[in-house]
Amino acid sequence: MKRGSAFNVRIFQRTNGWIGSRWRIGRKFLRGIPVCLLTTTGRRSGQARISPLLFLQRGPDTVVVASQGGMPRHPDWYHNLVADPAVRLHLPHQAEFAATAHVVDDDERAALWPELVELYPSFAVYQARAERVIPVIVCSPVS
Repeated sequence: MKRGSAFNVRIFQRTNGWIGSRWRIGRKFLRGIPVCLLTTTGRRSGQARISPLLFLQRGPDTVVVASQGGMPRHPDWYHNLVADPAVRLHLPHQAEFAATAHVVDDDERAALWPELVELYPSFAVYQARAERVIPVIVCSPVS
């Protein structure tokens, strides 16, 4: 998984998202699901950590999900952005930009969740098997 993610990051960066910006799986194979790169600062190392993530665009904001496939723990990138919400985003065919991340509250999550499940139906499967509430994060561009 780590090797595949690292390869995806490199190819995405080298092609500005022309390659590596769509995850093709299941019924979404033909159209693909959009992928962005989220850069957080390691909470212990202080080093930049880049994660390829599925995303939903809502106006200027980018919505990502800390699902980690429904695993029992939140992904490391989630803990990093909670510790330091200053992140960088690289969306397909765009220049990387600075953003501020925040974990949405229960009401906003309830409003976003159906759209996220429509984007990627496995999010519902992950939530059903997870023994945690899967966080939804909104990243807003820094003006």
